Amino acid sequence: MNLYYDDACQFGLAAFETIAVENGTPIWADAHLRRLEKALAFLQIPLPSQVKTAVYQYSRSLPGRQAVKLLISSRNMCFTHRPNPYTKAAYTKGFAAQRATVCRNETSPFVFHKTANYGDSILEKRRARRQGFDEPFFFNTRGQLAEGATTNIFLVKNDRLVTPPVPCGLLPGIVRTYVCRRFPVTEQVVTEQDLPTFTECFVTNSLLGIMGVRTYGSHRFTFPGPYTRRLRAAYEKDKYSPL
Repeated sequence: MNLYYDDACQFGLAAFETIAVENGTPIWADAHLRRLEKALAFLQIPLPSQVKTAVYQYSRSLPGRQAVKLLISSRNMCFTHRPNPYTKAAYTKGFAAQRATVCRNETSPFVFHKTANYGDSILEKRRARRQGFDEPFFFNTRGQLAEGATTNIFLVKNDRLVTPPVPCGLLPGIVRTYVCRRFPVTEQVVTEQDLPTFTECFVTNSLLGIMGVRTYGSHRFTFPGPYTRRLRAAYEKDKYSPL
């Protein structure tokens, strides 16, 4: 693979997507490509005309459960893949979450696009893992819950499913879009003080799908919660249908 030293290397001006592939089939590839096109337009980078064909061709020969990463910059289009790290045992254990040590900047347009400006998320994820947690939860500069390092967050209270609104400073994920279309969801501002009032929590992204959260700090959620079980079962059935 030959890479050009362009603005991606110098300034992080690139867009990427991470796509779950199962037995050669990229899950919701068209939705990923639509989001990628929006991010590239924001960065003023043209979408390569061959990208859709390239995604399907690259994925076709991959065995089992894989994670394909596609990164596009002004002079590069790169594919890599690795095994999907989320096993059945991970869903039995669930996630332990803690507060991130930095804020999401809800005033920055980069927050709303999947770009190579990803340092906060990577470093906070690594810090959380060193401390025995699975996912840091980011709050914005106003103290409102935004998102996980690599996930969107959903909460349950009084049989209502709640998720933070996009303007709180989050990337609207592909599986978040699925949940919001498929089930009744209320977009609601949530603070850290509110979290113990919720009985159930789960997070979503394209590789793990829907993952139950068992704890946030010292607070224990119902785990595995009935909403999480029901939505994850629906997701496993629906993920091969168009989004």
